[in-house]
Amino acid sequence: MKLLVRTGLAVAVAAGAIATAVAPASASASAAVSVSDAHVVAGAHSVVPNPKTIKAAAYNQARSTLANAGSQTAAKSHPIHGKVDVPVSYGTSLLAAARDEFRQTDRNLPPKDKKSDMSIPHYNAIHSAAKTMGIDKW
Repeated sequence: MKLLVRTGLAVAVAAGAIATAVAPASASASAAVSVSDAHVVAGAHSVVPNPKTIKAAAYNQARSTLANAGSQTAAKSHPIHGKVDVPVSYGTSLLAAARDEFRQTDRNLPPKDKKSDMSIPHYNAIHSAAKTMGIDKW
């Protein structure tokens, strides 16, 4: 009987010790999991939703930037006048059209001279225009 009691106590103490040792490790593991769930990339900017409207002056400046970079679509589009704000879709459509146009124009460039399937000056012009309008996704 004494042997049974001693064995039971020894098992209980061992189980308690194991539970104590594992609990902090699992707590730190779950903390590590929650931290690793966030996908952080060095040098990446945070993406915020596009605004509902953009200033007409910002649209016109972005349009000029793209036209100066060689976008025929931007050059043919009309400047906004008589309005303070325009829907963000005006800007996203302008950026998407210029992006597609630049990719088509630059399709025969060697890969080392391209970024996102367009020449680096075209890429920079698109991103400069997007930044001017405050647009992250197009």
